[in-house]
Amino acid sequence: MSGGASTGVPEAAYAAALCVAAAAGLGAVERRRGRRRARVLFGDGVGQAPFRESWDIGRSRVRGWLSRRREWLCLPVALVLAVLGESVLPVIAGVAVVPVVRRWLRRRELRREGERRAAGVVDLCGAVVGELRAGHEPGQALLVAVHGTRVLGAAGPGVSAAARFGGDVSRALGQAACEPGLEGLAGVAACWRVAADGGAGLAAGLDRLEVALRAELRRREELRAQLAGAWSTVAVLALLPVLGLGLGAALGADPLGVLLHSPAGLVCLVLGGSLEALGLCWATRIVRKGEVA
Repeated sequence: MSGGASTGVPEAAYAAALCVAAAAGLGAVERRRGRRRARVLFGDGVGQAPFRESWDIGRSRVRGWLSRRREWLCLPVALVLAVLGESVLPVIAGVAVVPVVRRWLRRRELRREGERRAAGVVDLCGAVVGELRAGHEPGQALLVAVHGTRVLGAAGPGVSAAARFGGDVSRALGQAACEPGLEGLAGVAACWRVAADGGAGLAAGLDRLEVALRAELRRREELRAQLAGAWSTVAVLALLPVLGLGLGAALGADPLGVLLHSPAGLVCLVLGGSLEALGLCWATRIVRKGEVA
């Protein structure tokens, strides 16, 4: 009796485990069949689109979070300097530098966004020309190009509505051209106005405008490449004080202790930091004027 009962329990456990494994296998097979059926009905990309969209949204949020908080990296550097120099002054300086670095990063981000939008305007002109030569109406061609390039940002719905419902497209494009980076849309608005008023070929005008805008972008890239040496000089000037402190520490001196714990060192620190900031601002302004010219 006891031997039969002891052997019956493992057999029942094995049977239950076998049933669970079979149910799991059948469930996996059914899910695989459902995915295959969805791919057949809706195409290969539809089943993966929600996952890809959520992945892109999550990645963009992480990038946005990092880009908005990069200026706070000054605080760990300031804490390290405070520990090495045994002073609270680097922490105070790090807190004071955070708004300046935030402003500088914001300007650089806006400059990059403007360059991306300027390149998008060129692509928009090319897309509209392609749609017009394919036989589409101007409004429809503009709608397809706007949704394809997605460069207009907040001005996109207004331009799309004007093109879709027969509004004043040239006026909508002119208003969109007031945003940074979209100045090339003023030429698109002029071509649209001339084509609407005088019956001139819109495709030919936009084609010439695309060539002119692309040449302007190429000229800016060449100028930026020529000014790379000047920017390298500015970076070297910014790193010279740090290299000096590192060289002094390598030679056995205590530069942080002298600068942070002696009256003469504090005077040199304030005066040198002010001159360094003025020199960087001056050099940056010179290079920026060269870019604008």
